[in-house]
Amino acid sequence: MVSADPPKQKTEKELKKEAEKAAKLAKFEEKQRKLLNQKKGASDAPKSKEKVVKKDVIKVDVDSASVEHRIGEKKDISRGLPNAYDTRYVESSWYAWWEKEGFFKPEYGRKTPTIPNPKGSFTICIPPPNVTGTLHVGHALATTVEDTLTRWNRMKGRTTLFNPGCDHAGIATQVVVEKKLQREKGLSRHDLGRDRFIEEVWKWKNEKGGVIYDQLRKMGASVDWDRACFMMDPKMIRAVTEAFVRMHERGTIYRSNRLVNWSCALRSAISDIEVDKKELSGRTLLTVPGYDEKVEFGVLVSFAYRVKGGDEQLVVSTTRVETMLGDTAVAYIQMIHDISIL
Repeated sequence: MVSADPPKQKTEKELKKEAEKAAKLAKFEEKQRKLLNQKKGASDAPKSKEKVVKKDVIKVDVDSASVEHRIGEKKDISRGLPNAYDTRYVESSWYAWWEKEGFFKPEYGRKTPTIPNPKGSFTICIPPPNVTGTLHVGHALATTVEDTLTRWNRMKGRTTLFNPGCDHAGIATQVVVEKKLQREKGLSRHDLGRDRFIEEVWKWKNEKGGVIYDQLRKMGASVDWDRACFMMDPKMIRAVTEAFVRMHERGTIYRSNRLVNWSCALRSAISDIEVDKKELSGRTLLTVPGYDEKVEFGVLVSFAYRVKGGDEQLVVSTTRVETMLGDTAVAYIQMIHDISIL
C-alpha cells in the first residue's frame, strides 16, 4: 500500500505572484490580438496609387486628440501641450518660424536700416568650423556663448549680426577625402586626376557643410543664414587676398628663407598645426603615409667616418642616418671628446 502526501498549500505571496503573472499574460495576448487586427485592416484597405508625405507638417497628440502643426508658422499653444515631450514639435517649429520672420537679421525692426542705430551695433562672426567632419560638444559650447552674447545685445535694442559659415580646412580636408577614397574605392588622388578629385572634395564639402548648418539650427543659433559664408566663396577669396596684401605692405608679414614642414606624401609644405608631434622613448613602429608597412623610429644609429690619411674612425650617433651621406663637414668640441687622432 502506497500513501501519497497531501498537496502543499500555497502561501499568500505565491498566490499573488501567480495572479500578477496571469494578468501580464492576458495583457500581452490582448496586445497581440490588437496588432493582428491592425495588420489585417491595413492589408484589406485599398492602396492608393500615390503616397503623399507631408514633410512640412508635425503631428502630435494633445489631450488624446491628434493636432497638426505646419513648420514655419507660429505655433498655436492655446490648444494645450502634447501628452509627451516631442522635440520636433518644440524645436523645429519655433526655429523655422523665427527664421521665416527674419528675427535674426540686423535689418529686423529697422524702418531705415541705412541710418546708424543710436543704441549701437554688435557683430560676431562664428569661428568657421572645418568641413573635415561635423560639430562636437566643443562647438556647441562656443556657439552657446556666442549666441548668448548676440541675443543679449539684440534685447538691448542694438543692431546685431551673428554671421555663420564654414571653412574649407585646406590640406586637412584633402587628407580626409583621400583616406575615404582609399578606404571605399581603393583609389588615390593621382588615380582620379586633379579635376575628378576636386569634384570628390566638393561633394564632401556639400555633405558635411549641410550637416554642420543643420546642427547649428538644432542648437537654436540666432544667425542670419542669408549671410552664410564658405571660406572659398569668391568674395571671401578677394577679402583674404586684400588682407594679405595690406599686411605685407605694412610689414606685418614678409617672405624669407626659413625651415618648413614638408610632407613627402602630400608633396607640399604644411603648417605647424597640421603636424602630428610624438615624443618617442625608444624603438617605435609608426604608420607613415605612402608606406604599406610601419616604419621603425627612435633608433640611434652609429655612423663611422674614416679619417683621411689613416685607419682611425670618427663615430657619430644619429637618428637620421639617411642624411649622413650628404654631410660635408663634422663640427666637434675638443674639450668634451678625446679626438686627438685628428
